[in-house]
Amino acid sequence: MGHDMIAMSGMPGMGGMAHDLAPWSVGRLLAVHPATSWFFLAVCVLAEAAYLTGWLRLVRRGDRWPVHRPIVWTAGILTVFLTTCTGTNEYGMVMFSVHMVQHMVLSMLSPILLLLGAPITLSLRALRPAPRGRRGPRELLVALLHSRYVRVISFPAVTIPLFVASLYGLYFTPLFDWLMRYGWGHTLMMVHFILVGLLFFWPIMGVDPGPHRPGYVMRILELFAGMPFHAFFGIAIMMSRSVMVHTFAHPAASLGVDALGDQHAAGGLAWAFSEIPSVIVLIALTSQWAKSERRVAKREDRKADRDGDAELNAYNAYLASLEARSQGRAQGSAS
Repeated sequence: MGHDMIAMSGMPGMGGMAHDLAPWSVGRLLAVHPATSWFFLAVCVLAEAAYLTGWLRLVRRGDRWPVHRPIVWTAGILTVFLTTCTGTNEYGMVMFSVHMVQHMVLSMLSPILLLLGAPITLSLRALRPAPRGRRGPRELLVALLHSRYVRVISFPAVTIPLFVASLYGLYFTPLFDWLMRYGWGHTLMMVHFILVGLLFFWPIMGVDPGPHRPGYVMRILELFAGMPFHAFFGIAIMMSRSVMVHTFAHPAASLGVDALGDQHAAGGLAWAFSEIPSVIVLIALTSQWAKSERRVAKREDRKADRDGDAELNAYNAYLASLEARSQGRAQGSAS
């Protein structure tokens, strides 16, 4: 990647400067180079290490933990790494389409994969309880989950508008250009994408415990409540006849892209990307729903075995009494 860099120029960008980059390619987007985000690199390494440590603690203790959960968690960490610690982050500073890939992945794909890893459940099982009268990490986590703050920010009336506002409030106002002028602003934006995605999908996925656990039908409705706004956002960008954000108004000649054409590509990505996470979430919800129904059926079977189908026998007796009463009325009318 280093050989593809050209001299610095005075084009608008992070901190008022931007790199003149060679035309993008998959190899250049995925290449790790010195301009990587050290903040996100540290976050990815620490998050993966913490998860694997908790998993190994369960294994040593003899507890079962589904193998697919560490896999999807690691996949989620990998998506964060690839969008923030590679050339994608560099090109995302000068190309709207690449930035939109970052936004969509960090807000819609990474959170789903991370939540499927059930990190909260793993933490509650792996962390040791503190001695009586003290509060350790496990007790603090439980207190946080039951706090009023978490109940409010995880409520659908908050998560859905926040998820939608992260699109319209960012790109249809001067806020985006202002944040892109500073390195900390760009990092804060990426962190915001991840957190908003986690808050939006946490109650819907239902893998980890939380203050709001609606039924499966309500979860599906919550999932699709924000998708029309997401699709309209992408269409609005695709149909725009002028450049919306100043940051990407004058791409470097070395990129070989047209600002308006690149913006239309960004809108197409935003419009199409909602299908991928929707399918993943629906598959996960369907699987959870089926498992829940099987658990209920097994529980009812065990109960029937213990009491000899007392509930069914009582119901049959009730039906028999209704039938006998009806026959008695019919005989009385006939006489």
